[in-house]
Amino acid sequence: MYPRCRQLTVPVSFYLAVFLLLLLLLALCAGGARAATGSYEAALPPELNTAKDMCALVPCAEVFPGAVSFSERLGQPPYVEAYGAPEAGNKKLLGYVMLSTDITDTPAYSGKPVVTLMGMDLQGRFVGIKVLKHSEPILLLGIPESALLNFNKQYIGKSVADKIEVGQSRPDENVLGVDAISGATVTVIAQNQVMMASGTAVARQVGILAPTVRVPAHYAKSGLRLNWAQLVAQGSVQRLLVKPEQVGLARGAEPFIELWFGDLNHPDIGISLLGQNSWNNLRMQLKEGEHAFFIVRTAGIESFKGSGFVRGGIYDRVQVRQGADAFTFRDLDYLNLYGLEAAGAPSFNESAIFVIRSKAFSAAYPWSLSFLGNRVDRATGTRSFTSFSTKYWLAPELLEGGRPVIEEAAAPWVQVWKSRALAIALFAVLLVAVTVVYAFREKLTRLSTHKNKWPVNVFKYSAWALSIGFVGFGALAQPSITQVLTWFHALLFQWTWSLFLSDPFIFLFWIFIIVTVFLFGRGLFCGWMCPFGSLSEAVYKVARAIGFKRFQTQVPQVWHDRLKWLKYAVFFGLLTVSMFSMGLAEKLSEVEPFKTTFLVGISNRSWPYGLFVAVLLGLSIFIERPYCKYICPLGASLAMPSTFRWFGLKRKQDCNSCKACAVGCGAQAIDAAGRIDHRECLHCLDCMILYTDSKGCPPLAKERKRRERDGLEITPIGRDGYFIPIHPVSGGVNSQISAAAAKGPDPRMPTDPSLPAHKVGVRGLQWLWLELRDHLWPWSSEGWASQRALQVAGFSLAVAASVAWVMTAMGDLSSSAIIGWWFGWSVYEVLIRLSGRRYVKDGPWWRDHYRVAGVMDMMSYVGFKNLLIGAALFLALKALGLVMG
Repeated sequence: MYPRCRQLTVPVSFYLAVFLLLLLLLALCAGGARAATGSYEAALPPELNTAKDMCALVPCAEVFPGAVSFSERLGQPPYVEAYGAPEAGNKKLLGYVMLSTDITDTPAYSGKPVVTLMGMDLQGRFVGIKVLKHSEPILLLGIPESALLNFNKQYIGKSVADKIEVGQSRPDENVLGVDAISGATVTVIAQNQVMMASGTAVARQVGILAPTVRVPAHYAKSGLRLNWAQLVAQGSVQRLLVKPEQVGLARGAEPFIELWFGDLNHPDIGISLLGQNSWNNLRMQLKEGEHAFFIVRTAGIESFKGSGFVRGGIYDRVQVRQGADAFTFRDLDYLNLYGLEAAGAPSFNESAIFVIRSKAFSAAYPWSLSFLGNRVDRATGTRSFTSFSTKYWLAPELLEGGRPVIEEAAAPWVQVWKSRALAIALFAVLLVAVTVVYAFREKLTRLSTHKNKWPVNVFKYSAWALSIGFVGFGALAQPSITQVLTWFHALLFQWTWSLFLSDPFIFLFWIFIIVTVFLFGRGLFCGWMCPFGSLSEAVYKVARAIGFKRFQTQVPQVWHDRLKWLKYAVFFGLLTVSMFSMGLAEKLSEVEPFKTTFLVGISNRSWPYGLFVAVLLGLSIFIERPYCKYICPLGASLAMPSTFRWFGLKRKQDCNSCKACAVGCGAQAIDAAGRIDHRECLHCLDCMILYTDSKGCPPLAKERKRRERDGLEITPIGRDGYFIPIHPVSGGVNSQISAAAAKGPDPRMPTDPSLPAHKVGVRGLQWLWLELRDHLWPWSSEGWASQRALQVAGFSLAVAASVAWVMTAMGDLSSSAIIGWWFGWSVYEVLIRLSGRRYVKDGPWWRDHYRVAGVMDMMSYVGFKNLLIGAALFLALKALGLVMG
């Protein structure tokens, strides 16, 4: 037997004090985060994008030093002229101020644009930049907003005529480089695109840069008259639909607005839509280089003409965009459209022909029609400017030589993957290598012994070192609970691949995590590849090596069994808060020390953050992985699906009476019956080494000594963890199992086996039917006999939940409301299953390895199952257009 590790003998008040300290630090961190939010989701005036006097709403003087007055909005896209002190009674023009969202809506990492105010002098040089609003959580918690301010300062003095890219300068290619923000590469690449697109658009408009030149369209004419359906199929007529819920109104059968639009200059399209005579009349009204297109409103409660037309002859609801150029329309650009001649054309209640008079426009290139408006947040009542666009590009057969080749800037996430291709490839190789090595863990553990663990440790320690150095401090790829919350919300509300592809290291890491959690449990990630977990373990090991071993201890098992639930409370708390406020949940996620440790650095954050990390790592000197075992919400979120991992660590019958593995388990994941809790196991593999160590494992050592004493053959150790019998044994109990162990519980499963009676001997379709019924129908005859009131209440709740789903489909409940109902149903289902169907499966779902379910087993099962079912229902309803955002 091994000597029992020293138990902690300090009073309970010590643990309470530590716990309160951690909570205090968390509160300080959250408070600091709130105080430092700056422009994160800042409230902007709802009329900002339409008000003539823009500088009355935003601090234009801050981005144009020396300016004393500013004009109203001018031009398209809009800009403001900045004036200095008057000279001889005349205003002195100094330059221009522009608002990024007037020109481009390029999304950053959050999927929303960074609203930026910029000043540019008469030579096209940036003189000032101010971020008014952003939605980047990484700049809220992980990276200080000062990093974005410093990034923007790099543009001061640089010209819009320069070719500026994020990265190193390349003089031979005339490329000026700007330094990125570590950990926010996607954000700054998007910001660079916004800066250059905005500055270039205004510079071209005011004559600093030559205007955009696009080759005019040369039409291929067939002379065919097409009906409406053929025009739509060809793409020559496009639809722009805005639903009421998209602008914050209650969903109804009537859309907010439905528009159809299309080109009129092309003879085939124009004649098909207007008829020969009307098209000829239109051509006579157009000057060379001018371009006409039509719009009709076929449904909706909103007008596309807008109130600006009534006030000043400006159509402020529609806009055409082509590249960085935006084209708006006044009453002089409007012609009457009296009817559509194409067979099958819909009826309409509002119509127009608009004329684009700029030579920068060319129908040979793609363009989009945008409907501009405000969206009302139904929860807060706040308004925000938004736009809805539909792309239009003439079919290749309608253009001589087909469509021109266009080189568009790659999406920010594509640029990130290309720019770090080598590091990404090495990271992928590391993840695959760790998975393969762990898959062959049994071979490695058989080569190891309790006194020589290096066949295992050489790989494990290497994984720790690479995780800390390359993954954590190098690639800044520390996974976080915020990503779990983001994934959860994206799955239920709006899945956007670009959001997840934006950080290639995190994207690949989560593929690794998801696969390995279901194969082996959370322990491979948490125990081998988590950067902070590896750092915490390294601190513990180094401290032991330099003489702190006598001070190192374990939390008493009775307290460990209580404190381990804290991380689940933290996880469920964050998940609940996120349903009401994702921003607040992101602030509270500072309970994770990951950002301070790897992404930003202790020296770059205020003292509460650094102290929090120091306390955790300081505790790691004396207690093995305290954060991982008791606080980590990410570990808790991964522990739940670990309940159903396919492959567990091996146990033998004697493990229920021998305590050698339990005493040496740093994660304290082995109970008194020798069973491993795979939700808590960190896969150090020490127990697997003992499993086949004939000198270290007490049952094996006893059998080895007996055979040596009796001069019997020492056979290899079999898969069951015992010496292969010298003489074949058919049936019965292995003689190597002690009598006490044979009478005890089976430690090879986390709980006792429990095959439901209705699944005995069932196969084929009947098995599938019963499997489906087990997952969807929680009630049982056993529960009815023991908890009848609970069963009846459950039927009522099930009916209410079903009504809630129907109401959601009809538009009477929001997504948040139905999620509340879904959570309530899940809590009830846990209770009802515990009172009747108290069993879960162990291992792959297609195997009938049932076992008795503990409370956490049932919570994990119900929570994960209902998440998948809820996501499937949400996606189905959203695909049918039946769920509000």
